[in-house]
Amino acid sequence: MSFELEHDWQATFATPKPRIGEAAKIRLLLLLCALWLGLGLIGHQPWKPDEAQAASVVKHILASHDLVELQMAGQPAPQIAPLYYLSAAGSAALFSPWLSMHDAARLASAFWMALTLLMVGMTGRELWGQGSGRQTTLVFLASIGLVISAHMLTPDIAGLTGYAMAFYALALSTCRPLRAGLLLGAGCGIAFLAAGTLALGIVAVTAITLPLVSSHWRGKAYATVLLVALITAAIPIAGWLMALWQQAPQMLQTWLAVAQPKFGHGNLLYLCKTLSWYTWPALPLAAWLLWRERQRIPSSPPLQLALTFLSVLLIALGSAAENRVITALPLLLPIAIIGGGAVDTLRRGAASALDWFGITLFGLLGFTIWLGWFAMMSGFPAKTAARMHKLSSAYVPQFSWSVFLAGLILTLLWLLVVSKGKRSNRAIVTDWAVGITMTWGLLMTLWLPWLDSTKSYRAMIASMEIAMPSHPSCVTVRGLGSSQRAILDYYTNLHIEVFEASQQTNCDLYLIQDEKSHTKIEPGEGWNPLWNGRRPSDRRESFRLFQHSSAVSASAKTNTP
Repeated sequence: MSFELEHDWQATFATPKPRIGEAAKIRLLLLLCALWLGLGLIGHQPWKPDEAQAASVVKHILASHDLVELQMAGQPAPQIAPLYYLSAAGSAALFSPWLSMHDAARLASAFWMALTLLMVGMTGRELWGQGSGRQTTLVFLASIGLVISAHMLTPDIAGLTGYAMAFYALALSTCRPLRAGLLLGAGCGIAFLAAGTLALGIVAVTAITLPLVSSHWRGKAYATVLLVALITAAIPIAGWLMALWQQAPQMLQTWLAVAQPKFGHGNLLYLCKTLSWYTWPALPLAAWLLWRERQRIPSSPPLQLALTFLSVLLIALGSAAENRVITALPLLLPIAIIGGGAVDTLRRGAASALDWFGITLFGLLGFTIWLGWFAMMSGFPAKTAARMHKLSSAYVPQFSWSVFLAGLILTLLWLLVVSKGKRSNRAIVTDWAVGITMTWGLLMTLWLPWLDSTKSYRAMIASMEIAMPSHPSCVTVRGLGSSQRAILDYYTNLHIEVFEASQQTNCDLYLIQDEKSHTKIEPGEGWNPLWNGRRPSDRRESFRLFQHSSAVSASAKTNTP
């Protein structure tokens, strides 16, 4: 899958002559993107935090057919943006005859990511010229932080699509204003309906700031873009708000109160630390281009656009109250797009160093994954096998020829790509993209059952259901986070009452979550212990289930002949 190139070995690899045609390169890129997208989408239970919440919302949509008043864990959830959940519910309804609900819903992530990759590639071509779109896509695809988030059941993926569409529209704005206006409006609508008011504000501030940065965006064409975008974005945004107002006016009022961006003391330092590993190899490529073109930035519209978007993102997301790794996801866009413009300009020594670093990194990761799998299957090396068992004691190793062959094919493909004798700048990003695909593919084949047993709540909740009475009225939960409540709702049909909201325990059952670093909560008088448990690999959180004595007495009378 490597793109072999003839090149001039002077100073840089700036003028490659392709051995294969443009159509073949596009087909190879599409094949790599399809492989990257497909690996890890199905075959595992919902993982917390985001997947658990999304699975609960999707379950409610399918059960109630309510497309406006969304709920999570049986409670109204006005704070969530609806677009991704509606698309996931549609995917679940379409594919659930063949897949489990969460696997079928997760296919929506593939749709949004495919659209994002298309936008990234088209932006790279628009900013850096023909042929650069593929390289920009590969730089984005190869980013270490993207691969996990892109395969999860999380609304951040659809939000990323909105950002990418808006970025492409701004790149296109001065040459095709009508098309750019439609795309910018659509991007604003997607960003708002998938990621909320903060995402819409980031796109809007970027669009308004550009004319202040450069005369390139001062003119009638750009004014047309903004006007068309305003009209286009207003249609889906106003449509959803009106539907919410007509069906649940109280929920709309709550949404207006909670939908405002929440800014804390700032997490800019946390975000910068995350970017230091999250954005490789895009980060060093982008840094090189900015250094090389530092004198030309004031006269370079592509760099002005990317840096303006990056600056607005850093300020807005760096001021947000949440410290989550996935918060850095939108920052990949401008960094990867700048990096896409650096590929052909990278000097020979730096290009070789980046290439060999990637080969070494993914080679070591691949070896480690194969070693862990071999240890689980054979018990050798004994220390490695013992460590793997300790980390996931519930997992029972089972050899699968299909899993083994899939992992072997992925490894051989990577070896074939990186073993080519002739190297070029463009081959470097291909090596990184194939390397991250191989590593992720090995994790999602050889290690997937082990990972799923580590991260899933399914077995724990199944054991709790065995201990529960047959028809409980409801369960009061205390100390459970939103993810734990959501996963309880997804796997069971229990009506959940939150103690922290009502300060009452009116249900037959009482479920308490204990944290290792906190004092255990006592249920009070009249509660009999029914079950306790935790995920086998989790040393931090555990759960206790109680049944009220009155419910026990009523059950005993019912069962008395």
